[in-house]
Amino acid sequence: MKAIWNGIVIAESDKIINLEGNKYFPIKSVNKEYLISSETNTVCPWKGTASYYDIVADGKTNKDAVWFYPNPSAMADKIKDYVAFWKGVEIIS
Repeated sequence: MKAIWNGIVIAESDKIINLEGNKYFPIKSVNKEYLISSETNTVCPWKGTASYYDIVADGKTNKDAVWFYPNPSAMADKIKDYVAFWKGVEIIS
């Protein structure tokens, strides 16, 4: 599967985890040159505190388009070291 934004492949992997309708990609599969750390955090009652990245590509920024759980709860441990995408990032197989 691929995560594509603005015509650029941001991540590609066949080791996807499906959780709550979201496709989580291994962080090792992400082209990190397109990611900039964000100060945004949100809390999920069962997964824990999420952190975010902005995607920056071709001079455009997609704010908080990538999220991950740096220290997920025990119930969500399988998504540690994985990221998910939204805000117009296309996931294709």
